[in-house]
Amino acid sequence: MTVIIDYGAGNIKSVEKALLSLGQEVVITDDADTILNAERIILPGVGAFGNAMAQLEKTGLDEVIREAVRRKIPFLGICLGLQLLFEKSDEALGVKGLGVLKGEVKKIPAKKGLKIPHMGWNSLHFAHNGKLFQGIEEGAYVYFVHSYYLEAEEESIVKASAEYGVHIHASVEKENVFACQFHPEKSGETGLKILKNFTEL
Repeated sequence: MTVIIDYGAGNIKSVEKALLSLGQEVVITDDADTILNAERIILPGVGAFGNAMAQLEKTGLDEVIREAVRRKIPFLGICLGLQLLFEKSDEALGVKGLGVLKGEVKKIPAKKGLKIPHMGWNSLHFAHNGKLFQGIEEGAYVYFVHSYYLEAEEESIVKASAEYGVHIHASVEKENVFACQFHPEKSGETGLKILKNFTEL
């Protein structure tokens, strides 16, 4: 069973639809016991870092997520879900992230000819043999929608990167924790393969 955490900031239906197309049993919930008894967990997200952290803390889901990580349940953050796993974001100065992984989220710098938010398809460069990217060719295209990007503290956890006026840490992996800045559920066959790889961990 794959649980999608519902905290009011998710692109939940598109993630659920993609997982169902892969034959997965999917539960959307904010119930702590259900989350902690899942085979795997997905934290989706669109919206603002500060509002999302406030909602997670208000509902106690911040501690549920930390406990799930401690229990070594395979965990996937998507888009804002990736950003929340880190320590802080330029989008909400003074607000602490979940701190599950070390690093910070920065605003994509304005550059002539680059539109912000970064919205659309971009190619990935792979490093460090990420489990999510097994069977996917170097340079594969995925779909991004974001104005802030991750700068992880540990280079070794970065499994995919992209370029958009700045070097974007597009996907990370550390032990049971995985995260993608892009939207695999909106990234066609490549995205479905990434989700399939996650469900088979």
